[in-house]
Amino acid sequence: MRRIAPAVLAALALALATACGGGSGGSGAEDAPDPVPSVSFAAPEQAAAPAAYRKLAKGEVRLEQGPFTDRVKITGSALAAGSAVTGHLAVTSDVSELIALELSAAYYDADGKLLGTGSFQYAEAGHDDHAGAPAPAAEGAGIDFEVRPKASLTGTPTSAVLSVPVLVNE
Repeated sequence: MRRIAPAVLAALALALATACGGGSGGSGAEDAPDPVPSVSFAAPEQAAAPAAYRKLAKGEVRLEQGPFTDRVKITGSALAAGSAVTGHLAVTSDVSELIALELSAAYYDADGKLLGTGSFQYAEAGHDDHAGAPAPAAEGAGIDFEVRPKASLTGTPTSAVLSVPVLVNE
């Protein structure tokens, strides 16, 4: 076993004590409490600029790549009458039960202008009650969804981009 010289240990202890404010510098501030460090968080990233979606085909619903898109399969997605995005989502990463899900949709006109957004939330009964959430179609088969705009859109959407910001399964 390798031995560390007592002088090295003493030097490390002194360096640690000095770094932690335990050294005696004779400044008379030994009795003053250490200041509380401030914590700041970076501002959240903004959504992708609408220009990134200028060339969506009429009626197209595109799934935006994100941290959960490799764990789900979305089928039958469509931009329905009344501006709702509909479809079916199934978890493909494993056969565990879906506990919570959030889908977001951004609605665009033919020129790629963002018209508004909407979201859909699902929570399994017993984990978090959510009125109006559809029950899974069958055990392990996923759920049908309908993402409606949060407010009146500023025009008529011709396409949408769907994202999966929240996915919780067992």
